[in-house]
Amino acid sequence: MTTPLSRRTFLGSAAAPAILRSQARRRPNILFAIMDDWGFGHAGAYGSKWVKTPGFDRIAERGVTFNNTFTSNPKCAPCRASILAGRNSWQMKEAVNHFGIFPPDFLVYPDLLEKAGYFVGLTGKGWGPGDFQSTGWKRNPAGPLFNRATTKPPGLYMSNNDYAGNFADFLDKRPKDQPFCFWLGGHEPHRPYEDGIGLRLGKRLEDVTVPKYYPDHRIVRSDLLDYSVEVEYFDSHVLRALNYLEKTGEIDNTLVLMTSDHGMPFPRVKGQIYEDGFRVPCAAMWGREFKGGMRVDDFINVRDYAPTFLEAAGVEPAGTMTGKSFLDVMRAGRSGWVDESRSTMLTGKERHDLGRPRDAGYPVRAIRTKEFFYVRNYAPESWPAGNPETGYRNVDDSPTKSLILSRFDEYYRMSFGMRPAEELYLTSDGRENINNVAADPKYAEIKRKLRERMEELLRSEGDPRMLGRSDFFDTIEYVGQRKHSYEEWLKNSGVQK
Repeated sequence: MTTPLSRRTFLGSAAAPAILRSQARRRPNILFAIMDDWGFGHAGAYGSKWVKTPGFDRIAERGVTFNNTFTSNPKCAPCRASILAGRNSWQMKEAVNHFGIFPPDFLVYPDLLEKAGYFVGLTGKGWGPGDFQSTGWKRNPAGPLFNRATTKPPGLYMSNNDYAGNFADFLDKRPKDQPFCFWLGGHEPHRPYEDGIGLRLGKRLEDVTVPKYYPDHRIVRSDLLDYSVEVEYFDSHVLRALNYLEKTGEIDNTLVLMTSDHGMPFPRVKGQIYEDGFRVPCAAMWGREFKGGMRVDDFINVRDYAPTFLEAAGVEPAGTMTGKSFLDVMRAGRSGWVDESRSTMLTGKERHDLGRPRDAGYPVRAIRTKEFFYVRNYAPESWPAGNPETGYRNVDDSPTKSLILSRFDEYYRMSFGMRPAEELYLTSDGRENINNVAADPKYAEIKRKLRERMEELLRSEGDPRMLGRSDFFDTIEYVGQRKHSYEEWLKNSGVQK
């Protein structure tokens, strides 16, 4: 068996150009646009009336929109590591966790493309939060930064990064006729938000669609409107970037893909193993290569992005990549199910944020098929969103969070209460995952088969939790601030004298 090249070995290899396939035709540019905490369905192309996304909608109109794109870990750093290295989260060593380190073991697609002759760049948020410097990375794994251009955003707490302006600056610096790969990384709609900005800008409470797991309350509706403003702001930069590609004549030779790292920063969504947490928007266009207006149901994993970009560029994927290119799906020119084998997806998590004794995580693995969504919670005795005494730290602070925590009702239970060891949902009931049928004897056999299939797939991918090495996850250092740790709470609460 051939041993896959390590990142360092590859970058120093004189043989690297040999990975290029035939390049008789002009190689495509690649523009990857990613929001930070943008939830599935919140775009005009998905039918949303309260979130306006002309940038995303243009990509969808001219290309392919995906109805079932998933991340294997619904938190910023783990998902972005998966995107870059083309591997599922439990295959990423220390990068499985939020605020972890990015190990040097894996090749990332920007490095591969750069070695193959691409001009590579990044603006905004790339991989993170976490530490990549201590493991030998000279720059963010997403590429070299282009952050010089700034602007005044319409609201408080939004980034002043002129994303589209920095993309234009990047193109101005590109050597003539060199293909490019650019990561357009929005900080929006990550919290905090300017409270009430949605209403201030003329949005209407009655237009909002409130998920069933929240109370239909003015505070929730206003919070969702504030979120929509941030989504629309970054989308406007994507639209500007597309217009710039039109102006420069590059649009038809550019593969554009727009997506998110996980669901919106609200209770029961971001960081949680429910469908609104790990299902993300995704649309792609590439001139005449993709037929416009297609809606595809095939399951796409964010780890599939890297091998797709590499195939489009004529570059062999790294041997460490376990994702599968879906370029054939996008080139098929039809909607619905294109590749029936793409009908099973795995997701899960270990530790995201602090707030439990000994920095413990909340380990979960899950499997999603066309008909069912099965969840295995490995620590049902723990609080899934973090301990109450430390503030449920795996849920971002927000008006919606405060409202739900103000009363111990069914909405509190769904967002913050303890969860059973097993959960099972029928996908026909919708993506909100409200009706858990795991205890229904009628589904006992289905549940068993799903659990066994999930564990079989995880073992084949080398998941330490399936191979008796779950203690590895407890050794991973949390490199962020520790002000919300259980130990800090214990020290300053007066509980421990």
